[in-house]
Amino acid sequence: MTGPGDGAAPARATWVRWPVLALLVVDAAVSAVVELFFLPLRFDGALLPDLGGVPFPATAVLAAVGTPLLVRTAARLAPRLPVAGAPLAAWLATVLVFGFFGPGGDAVLVGDWRALLLLAGGALPAAVVLGGEMGRAQQAAAQRAADHDAARRPGVGTRTGA
Repeated sequence: MTGPGDGAAPARATWVRWPVLALLVVDAAVSAVVELFFLPLRFDGALLPDLGGVPFPATAVLAAVGTPLLVRTAARLAPRLPVAGAPLAAWLATVLVFGFFGPGGDAVLVGDWRALLLLAGGALPAAVVLGGEMGRAQQAAAQRAADHDAARRPGVGTRTGA
């Protein structure tokens, strides 16, 4: 029987971590494809009400909210840059590959401001979250090192003597 102090929990947590990270990367790629395919959405009466054909890039908002959440979740699972940035890299690669070389050779990425809005909305907030999470991880590691160093030197910071 295993207990909480015998090291079985960290081994299990590491084992569970990698499938979750793979799922986050797949989720980033799938959301990028969906965001690309619905980017040309317009108020033209076909799917949305007819308001004169005004563009409605709602998927840029979804990218601005969803991609940072994927990056934050990956960073909390494994606070290393290649692992935490994997959902952002997968999202960006999927948008670029499917956008320029889509199914059947069609360019899915529309050539106007909506494409820039999608790229900026998905990549910039996720990059900011990635930088923040990596900074927090670095700060926590420095604090642990300082605490460990202080624990190794008895008497430092305490009053001794007379």
